[in-house]
Parts: sequence; C-alpha cells; structure tokens
Amino acid sequence: MTKNIAVIRGDGIGPEIIEQAIKVLQKIGSIYGHTFIFTDVDMGGCAIDKWGDPLPDFMLEKCIQSDSVLLGAVGGNKWNDVPGYMRPEKGLLRLRSGMGVYSNNRPARIWPQLADNSPLRKSIVDKGIDFIIVRELIGGIYFGDHRTEDIDGIATATDVLMYNEEEIRRIGRIGFETARKRNKRLCSVEKSNVLDSSRLWKKVMHELASEYPDVELSDMLVDNCAMQIVKNPAQFDVIVTENMFGDILSDEASMITGSIGMIPSSSLGAGTLGLYEPIHGSAPDIAGLDIANPIGTILSAAMMLRFSFDMDKEADAIEKAVSNFLDKGYRTADIMSQGMVEVGCSAAGKLISEELK
Repeated sequence: MTKNIAVIRGDGIGPEIIEQAIKVLQKIGSIYGHTFIFTDVDMGGCAIDKWGDPLPDFMLEKCIQSDSVLLGAVGGNKWNDVPGYMRPEKGLLRLRSGMGVYSNNRPARIWPQLADNSPLRKSIVDKGIDFIIVRELIGGIYFGDHRTEDIDGIATATDVLMYNEEEIRRIGRIGFETARKRNKRLCSVEKSNVLDSSRLWKKVMHELASEYPDVELSDMLVDNCAMQIVKNPAQFDVIVTENMFGDILSDEASMITGSIGMIPSSSLGAGTLGLYEPIHGSAPDIAGLDIANPIGTILSAAMMLRFSFDMDKEADAIEKAVSNFLDKGYRTADIMSQGMVEVGCSAAGKLISEELK
C-alpha cells in the first residue's frame, strides 16, 4: 500500500521529533510492505521567515491533497511580536479549518512503566488513568469574531463564542461513537450554569443520547471537571467538550500522566484525512540539543496508521515497540528517573525502531 504523508516539521524541536517518527514509519513500511511518500510542508514560524505567511495557500493545498498530515510543533519566542494575524498559531488554525478536521482526540493514558512520574498520589494513579478527551476543533471562541476597539477612550477587546446545533451534534456523535468502542461512558462538559452556548450544547447532547441507549451520558461543569481530573481521573472514559474547554482540560490531563512528551493526538473530520501531532509545543529552549522526547510524535504516527490508513496491526506494533523501549529502562530527559538509562531524541527513535519486528 502506498500513502502520501504531508510532513510539517515546523519550529523548535519539531524537526527533531518528526525525524524519529519518519524513521519508525520507514521501518514499518519495510516490514509490512507499505510505501510512505513524505512531502514536506512549511507551516508556522519557518513559513513566516521563508514565505511571509504562517501557511501559504499552496502549502495548505499539499496537505489537503495528501492521505494524511504529520505535524511536529510550531511557534516560538522569535515570532511573539508579529501581528496577530501572522502568528505561527494562525497557520495551525487555518490548517484545521482548511482540512475540515473538527474532532480532536487526545488520549490521557499512563504507561505502567511511568506510574511514578505522575504528580498524583500513588493511591489515585493505582486506580488507573485511561480516558480520551474529544474536543471540538474548528468552532467556538477561537473561530468567532475577534476585535479590539476604542470605546469612550478605553481599549476594549471582544472574542465571540458561538456554536450552532449542527456543530454540536457532529462532535457529539464522535463522542458517543468513541465511548461505544470503549467502556460506554460519556461525560459532556460545559458551563451551562452561565453560558447560553453551553445550554444549547447540553440540550443537543441529551437529544443525541436517545440514539445511543447503550452509552451512559453524564454532564459536568467545566470547573468541576478540572478538579475531578486530578482528584479521581479513573471515573472518566470519554469526555466531549467545546474548543476552548477541551484545549485547557486536555493539557491538564496530559500532565497527570507523567509527561506531556508522551501524549499523541489525532484530528479528524468527515473522511479519513487526518492531522496527527503530539500535544506539546515547540520547546525552543531545548531545540537542537537532542534531548526532546519523540514518543508523542511516534505514537501520533501510530494513530495515523490506525485511524486514517486502517493499519491496526502496524499501529499495535509501534505501541508495543514503545512499551518494550520503556520496559528496558530507556528514558528521555523529561521522564528520567533513578536507575534508568537516559537517551537522547535520535537514540530514542533508533531504539524504538529496532524494537519493531
């Protein structure tokens, strides 16, 4: 099977971690008889420097025409002072919208080898941490009207949070379908005691529930959910929520698993074209030092194989290789602990590749 993968190396540690994921995918291709064609795409700060645009239209078109997109990370202090419409993150928002990927799925799973890395008490961790946050990705306050104006001599900024029932319904279905494939428990998170958009969200979710009688639906206010994630994460199976809430909660969830460097994500729409990326940032302070953790990116590549290419056994092989790597005591700097063997970014990629059989 031949697949064309658009590769966005991006900024900071992005090129380093992407290189390790490509190394793993090439090994998978040689073992299972697949051909992966990698097409480089400029996005983020590097695109601003080269093209004067965080995502030129012709680069976006390369992504849309690919079978899927693998992204490292974008942004950095170098571009903090550019105008808002030119920031590297604007390229990412444009990419998500252009690809039509409205559902971001972020697993929060603690690997048993890293249980001691969690900041939570052992008694909490021992109950298990294994849930998924399904985040609506191309609506809400990030895509609403934004303006800054002078009102009566006072600088005033406005950001509009808006959802319609169809946007809620389509992400709600993803939440229910995901829960149906897991433990059949879905928690809908909103702020319905304050926001009209959340009251509509809750109404639509309960309408959908009648179509999924096998899934247990619960509601939770976002502030309570933020507390419950650190108090009792074992209660969650699948969480579905709007864009901004999902952005915040998924970052919180990643930290209780021991390291943000271990967490992959997938973003999908109506078809199989997906955007796959680790959830961490570009970490410019460690760029070029060969100490970044590439595992989140490697696991993102595994998600690509599973969800966009229907290559379950290949995805399983990558996840098993990562587990074997950890079993043998290898650790990158962010997950290093006493008695383990510290390795750099490129060595981690090489060792995980060697675990593939």
